[in-house]
Amino acid sequence: MKIRAYILIEASAGTGNRVLGAIRDLPATLQADRVTGPYDVIAVVESDDLNALRSVLRDRVESIPGITRTMTCLRFEG
Repeated sequence: MKIRAYILIEASAGTGNRVLGAIRDLPATLQADRVTGPYDVIAVVESDDLNALRSVLRDRVESIPGITRTMTCLRFEG
């Protein structure tokens, strides 16, 4: 089963491009873009395993300097 996560990311002032680059460097990232509005970056990451995806989100994404808040929406594909 493929599990896709849509991550809405808020970044501190002046760090958006650095956050975007770090997100794009993650192997699980399918797409990441800078956006306007309440969020600074939106990323799409995918995994075959929920625990692996949880690890990417907790250990890799949330540790990127400049990220102040994230909201993640999951899509499960059977």
